[in-house]
Amino acid sequence: MFVLGIDPGLTRCGFGLVEGSFDGVESFRAVRAGTIETSPKTPVEQRLRQLHVELEELMRDTTPDAVVVERVFFQRNAKTAIPVAQASGVAIALAGGDDVAVRQFTAQEVKLAVTGYGAASKSQVQGMVAKLCGLTEIPRPADAADALALAIAYFMVVRTERRYHLRSRA
Repeated sequence: MFVLGIDPGLTRCGFGLVEGSFDGVESFRAVRAGTIETSPKTPVEQRLRQLHVELEELMRDTTPDAVVVERVFFQRNAKTAIPVAQASGVAIALAGGDDVAVRQFTAQEVKLAVTGYGAASKSQVQGMVAKLCGLTEIPRPADAADALALAIAYFMVVRTERRYHLRSRA
């Protein structure tokens, strides 16, 4: 099964495609990871359009079975929350339009799923991503590593849900 993680952002949107299964073996393969970047000098509507086009092409090329988008959660700075929410909406709408399973996890949920500790540091999460995917180095840039962590979290969460029949869909 292939899961595409998306770490939304208007300036830099991370993506990571992970191959894995629900057989209980915590072994994953990072198939593809990177970022989609837009210029802050470009009008927002053009940046969102660029993000739409590039994410649509990515989803068409990778044909994921599921897409995971980081849930927008900001306590302090609404100014940065709005562009992230806009980018998140583009990703969710594209995946939903293709009838692909779509999930959202907060950063804390990803940390808990990937490291077993909901307050893990960014470097701890990235180190576990490298370890779980059998990589010799932490994926760069950080947005790509975060997107891979989102995809891995999907496998961990859905495996647990299936084990305990917590959700009827996956």
